[in-house]
Amino acid sequence: MDASGVEASPLAPETAHPTGAPGEAEGIPTRERPFTGSPAARWEVGADAIRLPRAKAVNGVPAARIEEALRGTKEFLAAANLDPAVLKGGEPVKALALVDPLEADHLADLRAAVRRPTEDNDPVSAFTRFDPEKVDLVGDVRVRGRMTVAPDTAAEGRALITADYTFVYGVARAGGDETTRVIVRRVLQVDAADPSRHQGTEGRLWIRDLASEIGNDDCREGDGLINPSFFSDLLSASPQAGETRDPYDRSTGVSREDECGVVSRT
Repeated sequence: MDASGVEASPLAPETAHPTGAPGEAEGIPTRERPFTGSPAARWEVGADAIRLPRAKAVNGVPAARIEEALRGTKEFLAAANLDPAVLKGGEPVKALALVDPLEADHLADLRAAVRRPTEDNDPVSAFTRFDPEKVDLVGDVRVRGRMTVAPDTAAEGRALITADYTFVYGVARAGGDETTRVIVRRVLQVDAADPSRHQGTEGRLWIRDLASEIGNDDCREGDGLINPSFFSDLLSASPQAGETRDPYDRSTGVSREDECGVVSRT
């Protein structure tokens, strides 16, 4: 709904790289309408927004293997960013179980991040987690993005799946009315390989890369949780350093800078 309470028309699915940021929206979020004032008010809800492209053979990788990797990529994104237990700070059991055990070092890093978060290995770089004692999740998670498949030009019999999705969460102070949003963008790259030529575990994902941006996190890195700032916090807090960015702008790449930066809107 928009600020007047009128149901907003949903956007068509994203099928190409955006050319710019979405326009401004009016209104102030509330517990009942957490996406008022956000472009995400017109986005789709939950895992249904993660659509799979039609599977076909790519660079010597059979169509069936491509389809398996596409489905696994969607399952990982949903398990890491939409699972209610994970969002409330739980261990991302389903997501971790999808990672190829042959990626032993990467899998060990992910597990260590969840169990013993540090500034250099914080699980929020891969999994969306909040502290349920501090914030309540309100409304359905809004999602927008797309998934593509391309040949790996460096290796015959290998293709690269790229899933670029933004997840928007309505959050309120635990037990209170003050409401804001957190915007999380994940760009996940997954290898899909011809099993007759490349090693891999059937039914598991080989993650090549995962880049993330989190909009509206106070950047207490190392505690393993996203800590949103509310308007009343901003009145007394010291301004954060770093470049100001629009967290809804999907036309640019994901920043890999260490600085938290400042969001222009939530």
